[in-house]
Amino acid sequence: MALTFDDNTDSKERFSSRVDAYREFRPRYPDATIGLLQRECGLTPASVIADIGAGTGMLAALFLAHGNSVLAVEPNRAMREACEDLLPQFPNLKCIDGSAEETGLPDRCADILTVGQALHWFHLSRARAEFLRILRPGGWCAVFYNERRASGDAFHDGYERILQEFGTDYETVRSKYPRQGPLAEFFRSENAARATMRQASFPNTQEFDLAGLQGRILSSSYMPQHDHPRYPAMMRQIEKLFSQCQRDGRVRLEYDCVVSYGTLA
Repeated sequence: MALTFDDNTDSKERFSSRVDAYREFRPRYPDATIGLLQRECGLTPASVIADIGAGTGMLAALFLAHGNSVLAVEPNRAMREACEDLLPQFPNLKCIDGSAEETGLPDRCADILTVGQALHWFHLSRARAEFLRILRPGGWCAVFYNERRASGDAFHDGYERILQEFGTDYETVRSKYPRQGPLAEFFRSENAARATMRQASFPNTQEFDLAGLQGRILSSSYMPQHDHPRYPAMMRQIEKLFSQCQRDGRVRLEYDCVVSYGTLA
């Protein structure tokens, strides 16, 4: 299987300077996704979760609050250290310096493997082989994506225009997001006649004041930071969009949280 979404050598370091913005301003994952995995994948509080590309621990926190032990694998040191801030509250968390392709986890250690907003950074063929190694027999894989609404009203249209105008490599990154075909192929066993992937979608939202909207923009790896020459112009456009679209000092960013899940073997 020659699957890949990304061969970018800097993908593990793209968020090093954005950790605080990422942790504070990225969308979380709906609690309803826990119910989905309970019904469909046999999730219980005793299930061991391997969260791959765990980042600052947003998805891990959902399972930790459910009572699960979580093995959070993250190659970026700054992101991993942010994830470790959850340890005082959740001692059943273990953070591991590893990648999707080389997790550093032992064989057959996880009941459910999760990926939150990160699959497009993986070399899929190598990651899939690693996932099969660390999943227990009958284990499940669940891939979470908060898919942002890109159009349909003045605010979402304007937000998308800012990303397209100022993003340093927005279109390149967006093109790597998993499409149905490659994603279904990722879940298909070599001996299966067709893909075993299932999907479910949950509405998700964020509400921001101006500072929050600015933080949300800066949490994206393709947007200019403070030292970039286009940063002031980008900030002016964000302020203008907020001024035009705010209601009672807030704007609302909408998503569909799409969970793709199945067995790999």
